Parts: sequence; structure tokens; C-alpha cells
Amino acid sequence: MDLRKLKTLIDLVSESNISELEITEAEGKVRIVKAGASAVAMPTALAAPVVPVVASPATGAQAAGAAAPAAAPVIAEPTGHAVKSPMVGTFYRAASPGAKAFAEVGQQVKEGQAICIIEAMKIMNEIEADKAGTITQILCENGQAVEFGQPLFIIE
Repeated sequence: MDLRKLKTLIDLVSESNISELEITEAEGKVRIVKAGASAVAMPTALAAPVVPVVASPATGAQAAGAAAPAAAPVIAEPTGHAVKSPMVGTFYRAASPGAKAFAEVGQQVKEGQAICIIEAMKIMNEIEADKAGTITQILCENGQAVEFGQPLFIIE
């Protein structure tokens, strides 16, 4: 499914009274579930089962009223430009386990330069810097599941 179409669907669900939306197309199936004030997309393949990479932030005891601890790491807003994840998937700093990382803290990057990979539905997607500058923070660990719109890097 086209990334722009997926983003549009997520925006529509988040702005409406719909709590869940599931769409099946030839290339796959997408299920969007609204959790609180934000929408979460969970793409799955038709042919092979895929382990969901997104966990709901409000589960069990947290659903009773403690949603603030789940958002606590986001409160410390870093300065600079945040490069955000354009999709749900698994974050990788390098092309393969033994390879050199695409970007390191303190490294100068150019706009359009590959800085990481996000694996989504067994497809490796290179994520490029959308601004030139110096990487001051890497906000994700190698192999970590990331959500749509989650900050990955801070560039100043």
C-alpha cells in the first residue's frame, strides 16, 4: 500500500469517531486501531503471518488511568530538527548486522543522505535525512520497533 494513502487513512481515523478500520487490498491488509487520541497502523501480509511490531501504550492497569507514564519519555523535547519515522516497522542503523552504521552522533549529514533502515513487511526501506546538519541524538536502538511519526534522529 502506498505510504501517502496509509498516512491519509491514519489521519482520517484519528480525526473521526471511528475506533478501528481494516482494509484489504491485493498487496496486503492494513488494520488501523485508534488508541486514545492517536491512531496506530498495523500492516500485515496476506500470504505469511507477520508479528505485529506495535504495542498499545494503554494496557491492563495503565488503561485504568495512568497513560502519562507511557508518554513520559516524549516530554523531554529535544532541541533541533527531528527526523521522524514515515512508517511502522523495525529500526536498523546499518544495512546488515556487521556493517558500519549509516549515521553516528556528531556526523554531518546532507539532505537526502540515507541515515537508517526501517524494515516493514519484510521490505527494507532506507530513511533519508530531510535536512542537512549534524546528528546530535539517535533516539532509537538497533532492532527496536518504531511507530509512524516517532522521532528517530535529532539534526541541528
